Amino acid sequence: MYSFKTKVRVRYAETDKMGYCYYGNYATYFEIARVEALRNLGVSYKSLEDEGIFLPVSEFNIKYLKPAYYDDELTIHVFIKELPGVKIKFSYETYNDKDEKLNFGDTILVFVGGESKSPKRPPEKLIKELNKYLIC
Repeated sequence: MYSFKTKVRVRYAETDKMGYCYYGNYATYFEIARVEALRNLGVSYKSLEDEGIFLPVSEFNIKYLKPAYYDDELTIHVFIKELPGVKIKFSYETYNDKDEKLNFGDTILVFVGGESKSPKRPPEKLIKELNKYLIC
C-alpha cells in the first residue's frame, strides 16, 4: 500500500455559521492530498496533462465523524491500495491536531486521453513507482 500525508489549515472563509469547516471543502482537501501524493511519486498532474492525460473524478464518497474548525491544522492521509487500470482509487482519512479522525472517504478517477476523451491506461512511470509499494 502506498500512503502519503499532507497538511492543510482551515481558513476562515471555509467555515459556516456554526464555525465548522464547510463539508464541501473536503473535496478540495482530498484533491490537494492526491496531487501531492502523486507528486511524491514523481508524477505531477501538470506532467500528465502535458502528456495529454487527464484525471476526471468519477466517484467521491465521504463519511463525516467530527467537525473541523477555523484555524485547525488538518492532516490528510491518502492511500493507494491497488495498481490502477484505466481507473485509480484514492482513499483518505482526515485528522485534526489532536489526532482525532474527522472523516474518511475515497475518490475514483479515470485516466482519459485529452483529445479522444476516452479511458486509457495510466502512464508506465506511475505503474513503475506504485509497484515499489504494492507488489511484494
